[in-house]
Amino acid sequence: MKLLRFFFPLLLCIFLSCSDNGPNNPDIPEVPVTPTIGSLRDGISVISDDSLAFVLFAPKKQTVHLIGDFNNWTVSDSYKMKKDGDRFWIKIGNLQKGKEYICQYLIDNSIRIADPYTSKVSDPDNDRYISNNVYPNLIQYATGKTSEIAMVVNTAPASYSWKVNTFKVDKPDNMVIYEILIRDFTEQGTIKAVEEKISYLKNLGVNAVELMPFNEFEGNNSWGYNPSFYFATDKAYGTPNDYKAFIDACHSNGIAVIMDMVLNHSYGQSPMVRMYQGSDKNPTADNPWYNKTSPNSSYSWGYDFNHESEYTKAFVDSVCAYWMKEYKVDGFRFDFTKGFTNTKGDGWSKDDSRITILKRMASEIWKRKSDAIVIFEHLTANDEEKILADYGIKLWGNMNYNFNEVTMGWGAEAGDNGLKGDVSWASYKKREWSKPNLVAYMESHDEERIMFKNNSYGKSYGDYNVKNLATGLKRTEAAAVILMSLPGPKMIWQFGELGYDEELNNDRLGEKPPHWEYYDVPARKNLYDVFAKINKLRNTNTTFYTSDYTIDLANQYKQILLKSSTESICAIANFDVTELTQKVNFGKTGKWEDYFTGNQLNVSDNSIDITLQPGEYRLYITK
Repeated sequence: MKLLRFFFPLLLCIFLSCSDNGPNNPDIPEVPVTPTIGSLRDGISVISDDSLAFVLFAPKKQTVHLIGDFNNWTVSDSYKMKKDGDRFWIKIGNLQKGKEYICQYLIDNSIRIADPYTSKVSDPDNDRYISNNVYPNLIQYATGKTSEIAMVVNTAPASYSWKVNTFKVDKPDNMVIYEILIRDFTEQGTIKAVEEKISYLKNLGVNAVELMPFNEFEGNNSWGYNPSFYFATDKAYGTPNDYKAFIDACHSNGIAVIMDMVLNHSYGQSPMVRMYQGSDKNPTADNPWYNKTSPNSSYSWGYDFNHESEYTKAFVDSVCAYWMKEYKVDGFRFDFTKGFTNTKGDGWSKDDSRITILKRMASEIWKRKSDAIVIFEHLTANDEEKILADYGIKLWGNMNYNFNEVTMGWGAEAGDNGLKGDVSWASYKKREWSKPNLVAYMESHDEERIMFKNNSYGKSYGDYNVKNLATGLKRTEAAAVILMSLPGPKMIWQFGELGYDEELNNDRLGEKPPHWEYYDVPARKNLYDVFAKINKLRNTNTTFYTSDYTIDLANQYKQILLKSSTESICAIANFDVTELTQKVNFGKTGKWEDYFTGNQLNVSDNSIDITLQPGEYRLYITK
């Protein structure tokens, strides 16, 4: 790609971007410095078929040399980068078109780093373990010539021809999101293998997938929440074009792709950390992007981004713009957004500074893609979450504990705030939000599996025992019906639809086997079918988008009544371990039909008594 040349008035700030070797988006925000190096941009830019330009933002550094394959890793004046204010830059030529080169910046003759904007890295420790089947012809690290992670550059990287150039997210306020850890979803653990399962997801009624972090992270075996390079795809899962092919295939099947993005913290491989690092390995006070220490007294990982820094804001915006443009992702789930603040504390209390930071970030995303999905893992006090939700941001709603208490049969016991099995907080109206922006879920990557706890700790009464596999699965079906009947987007953790019961907290971050054979187990397939049937109904029936609904979800006998101008839907379930009879509010008389069985019910009064066996559920629709 030729370098795009822009002519700006002198008072304009330089844009953060680069070519196919990094971000190249004209919508990148302004950086708070005055440019003096013309049209060059931070990162790596292709000038021609045989030449590249490099620009590094490095305030207070004295010298930077470019070293690499093209100069036999020697430090020379010919490859000393020109200093221009807070930036260093150089243009090099005589490169072979389409050939990959490994190179680094040598800063002040002591720090070796890859460009923070590189789209591909060469890792001396981990690349050797990536098979040729996963990443064919992966370039070999320059062993013996340098150390630390390097960048891979190319004047003509492999292009991708998109089949779907424009994709619009269908019904974002009522999405069914499926969370995937690429590593553990298939035996192969690659993005190509995930692509082969798209038909499975489509049949499940999923219309959005959320991929756990797939930008370059430390090591090859990880959940991805230890990011190192924010513009590079992680090679352990496949090539850049493999990721693009997956996203393209999802779009072809009406499925949006949400990227899990970690911008609360980085770890020690990040070049932005390593450029400004003290003897204690913590960021120095002059680091443009990171706090010296995290202000959060309870939750801290790695090195904490300073989200009040103008440099961090510009970097965040460039990261988001890049993935939306280059990979056509439909939006982001941001990890631990309660940490996007310098306010001291544990992050729970309402924080006006954080609200301002997060609103600004979301607005910048929507400037570039008006229908982009923005999801926060926030999990703070409701008064702050309400402000963000009403602004248009979607928020994770963790209901794992409460739903698991009811599936296990212990929901009638007293908890900290009412009954343990009260799942009312899965309703955005219960939280007094004005918009249905609550992504409620029973399971996520962070929560213990519903069926593991059913199998291990399920309640029994007489011959009825939740620890019995079929019984536990049936109760999970009931929970799915209640959860999915509530308006607003929902999320399913991978294999939750099959009753995945491998223990999470036995080697929490370790690999877990993908049990695709579960699909052939009748009781597990029944759970899949329940999810698929109700998801199909959600995707086609506008009553699920209504704001006119009532809930009674505190007790073991749970009810939801949805009303629209055309029909009503009533979901009920018994989570006790004994038979229960309760008056059910239908709101109107007439004929109703159970969606799952086809059985007819003639309602002669607005409220009638209905008896349900333990774990039994119904989903009635007016006829």
